[in-house]
Amino acid sequence: MMFQLYGPTSGWQLLGWLMVFVGLVLVNEFARRTKFGGITCFIFIPLALTVYFIAIYVCAALGQEWALNNDTYVHMNSWFHYAKLYAATIGCVGFMALKYKWGKLGKAQWFKCFPFVIVAINILIAVASDFESAIKGYMESGNWGGGWWKSSEGVWLYGGWWNILNGFAGIFNILCMTGWWGIYSSKKRQDMLWPDMIWMFIIAYDVWNFQYTYLNLPTHAWYCGIALLLAPTFANALWNKGGWIQNRANTLALWCMFAQVFPLFQDASIFTTVPSLYADGGIAAATAATMPTSVDPTAQGVISLLSIGINVFVFGVIMMRAKKQKLNPYTHEIFTDTKDYKEALARKE
Repeated sequence: MMFQLYGPTSGWQLLGWLMVFVGLVLVNEFARRTKFGGITCFIFIPLALTVYFIAIYVCAALGQEWALNNDTYVHMNSWFHYAKLYAATIGCVGFMALKYKWGKLGKAQWFKCFPFVIVAINILIAVASDFESAIKGYMESGNWGGGWWKSSEGVWLYGGWWNILNGFAGIFNILCMTGWWGIYSSKKRQDMLWPDMIWMFIIAYDVWNFQYTYLNLPTHAWYCGIALLLAPTFANALWNKGGWIQNRANTLALWCMFAQVFPLFQDASIFTTVPSLYADGGIAAATAATMPTSVDPTAQGVISLLSIGINVFVFGVIMMRAKKQKLNPYTHEIFTDTKDYKEALARKE
């Protein structure tokens, strides 16, 4: 089993997952359907949170107890969390500019490559974090077979060769994004559509990103590694074909905001769920003052092999299709004959 879902809290853990999944689906619908919803979620709320974050760090520097003991300051102080929050939010605003055709920027042909650029940046942030964990694990153990190191947020991570494999899987995932310029608005301008981003890419991305969270955010992976990834995939499959990347950016930004302000939901509550990595001790072992005494990295290795395998396979399919069609897969759409592409394109204005 990949997660420790047993004992008296298992029902609460499953309930917590369901609440996160349903909540993200519903809030994404609020954000995508109207300008008011989008502006509220991705401009007004982030601005208010920025003021809050600055106040915390300024007051902490002045030695004020409320800031030094603030949950955000104690549990969510990694560079990664802030980079991910603001990169995702910038993506959401850029996607709104494209779907609503705001100003010269939203109408400019060159700006259609923005979704690729911002998604690539988000992936590279995670790739850098994966390589960081592998290096720190090596520095602690002297080999790539696994080593414990403690993050700035007080969580023990087990870095090793699996991080390196998954980092390369992330790089391949960037190369699996095709048809950069094939960006459209839907008929009601509720969605920014990227029709060439079909199910193969979505699966490759979901497996890679799940493994990233499993390796580097282990105490959060039950939520941000499964519920958060399935929410946009679920919407894309059932009613928002072609809008996956917008759904993904929206739900990611919204989750990052929630997690940054309420970290104890994942870290220290009845809903807390940790992976099988911590063979003994659960969350207590993950956050203990001393290094865990036992470890089970089996799932880490297996999923990394799956992640790199799927992404290399999808990249190979793209290259074969591009060669057969005699097209550059990045300047042209190459999945135009697929059901996914046709259903998404039918929604464009």
